[in-house]
Amino acid sequence: MQDTDQIVEDFRIEEDSLGKVTVPTDALYGAQTQRAVENYPISGMRAHPALVRATVLVKRAAAMANRDTGRLDAHIADAIIQAADEILGRDWRDHFSAPLPDDWQRHFVVDVYQAGAGTSHNMNANEVLANRAIEILGGKRGDYTLVSPNDHVNMAQSTNDTFPTAMRIAALFLIRETLPAMDHLAKAFEAKGRDFDHILKSGRTHLQDATPIRLGQEFAAYGLTIRRDIERLERTQETLYELNIGGTAVGTGLNAEEGYINGIVRHLAELTGFPLRRAESLVQIAPSMASFVEVSGATRVLATDLTKIANDLRLLASGPATGFYEIVLPAVQPGSSIMPGKINPSIVEMVNQVCFQALGYDTTISYGAQAGQLELNVMMPVIIHNVLWSLHILKNAMLVLADRCVSGIKANAERCEELAVKSASLVTAVAPYIGYKPAAKLAQKQVESGRDIRDILAESGLLPEEDLAEILKPEAMTEPGIAGQGKTKTPILGGGSAGG
Repeated sequence: MQDTDQIVEDFRIEEDSLGKVTVPTDALYGAQTQRAVENYPISGMRAHPALVRATVLVKRAAAMANRDTGRLDAHIADAIIQAADEILGRDWRDHFSAPLPDDWQRHFVVDVYQAGAGTSHNMNANEVLANRAIEILGGKRGDYTLVSPNDHVNMAQSTNDTFPTAMRIAALFLIRETLPAMDHLAKAFEAKGRDFDHILKSGRTHLQDATPIRLGQEFAAYGLTIRRDIERLERTQETLYELNIGGTAVGTGLNAEEGYINGIVRHLAELTGFPLRRAESLVQIAPSMASFVEVSGATRVLATDLTKIANDLRLLASGPATGFYEIVLPAVQPGSSIMPGKINPSIVEMVNQVCFQALGYDTTISYGAQAGQLELNVMMPVIIHNVLWSLHILKNAMLVLADRCVSGIKANAERCEELAVKSASLVTAVAPYIGYKPAAKLAQKQVESGRDIRDILAESGLLPEEDLAEILKPEAMTEPGIAGQGKTKTPILGGGSAGG
């Protein structure tokens, strides 16, 4: 058990508007953060590193803008800026979502689930920057006569404008990191589309045999699906460029000069490299979470598309003896603790789980966005937590899917052909020549016998062998138009000419 002297040495006493608070001596945070630690022992989860970095950037830009206007003494502003740079570190733009170094992470301690609007998060950043700035100026932590968390670090600000501004910057950086991962996955599917383009297989609708398709067409379609998702997510950036910084508490801009407002927006644009701009109406944008609903909507569509693709890959690889087994996924780990040699579609199963989590995030964001009242949405902490983690896990899942699954997929061409020629749906290609009912009878015969539909068609004598060969060519059956048109002697029913 520690003695009294040791206990005193481990803590310092700070005071806020509610009274005295005991704070760990080595903490850069102060009284209000400590209260939050005690009030919200909820999840053990902390703010996403991107949100911390974005908040520090906002504070850095605010110090610059307040120095520009002359409201903040230059030596205090410079100390705050230096403290912010220490937290950000070198090349922070290239690793915005990476974990903070342990030396800094231990000072950002507020739980994700906290008081509304992010006040505790904002004060955590204010106190950390203030105490580090105090040290830079030669003082001791907690001596807020040198640098005040509220009067200096938070000058001309409110949580209600700094937090949503940090939300937008963090989301923009996460989108910037996610888009290349999407492009990487799209390219992986497109490459397989080219590799597999010559392989004919059975198409399936309603999980029943359908007309033929090329395996490459399926994979190329997956690539295009991701391309469309890229375009959708890219468009969401435009609305995030609009900032409500300078609106302070309710969007009116009380305590924030015009020079400061324009200056902080300019500094943030220069620091981030994004074309940030002042909102058309600071009152309108402050409570509206529409921008984040749009981002979440794009990730919802992405997660939905990825779920469908992952499900397809699991089906196509099912077996090997009792399933489709038209493709072979890379073996990345043993699949069973009891069945020797079993290999599971582990990567795509992981992708499914990530997508389901992202869809859950979207639901939370939707509820949070509609829960704001009047001039503020107090659900901002949970909204941005879900936005950032949705992007984060989808980004990482797509990189793994591309590198550890899609790029190593092999086609089982023999199996594809075997199932394709057993499918009665191939008679669809000859229906324009012999009619629907005769084609249906041939299909029924194939289903009953299980024989190769090509043999049944040849035995029927309904088409010359050379015409049948043209009609049943893979490329003829898997492109727009009537298979064999212009290359057969047999006329198309309805008065047209196959030789056209």
